[in-house]
Amino acid sequence: MKDIMGMMKKAQELQGKMQQMQAELAAMEIDGQSGGGLVKATLNGKGDVKGVKIDPSLLKPEDGDMLEDLIVAACADAKSKAEAAMQSKMAEATAGLPIPPGMKLF
Repeated sequence: MKDIMGMMKKAQELQGKMQQMQAELAAMEIDGQSGGGLVKATLNGKGDVKGVKIDPSLLKPEDGDMLEDLIVAACADAKSKAEAAMQSKMAEATAGLPIPPGMKLF
């Protein structure tokens, strides 16, 4: 019975850490870029796009397709950085807990 109480306490601690981590991730802003910095995208830790900045030199009608690709690439760059930050926070939150490798908690 003592082990079950210990596990319940650890589960409550983990739940608190997860809620705190999710709040921190939502508040984070991660920048990604493409085209050598000509296009920049800002996402929050949850992956929501918060802003896009485009260098005026790209705002030509004939460059529309390239600009679209650069925006997608900048968002993908920011998203990969956000996912890396999330993995780092997850490792901090679950340090010392016996969680099987590859198990997704959210």
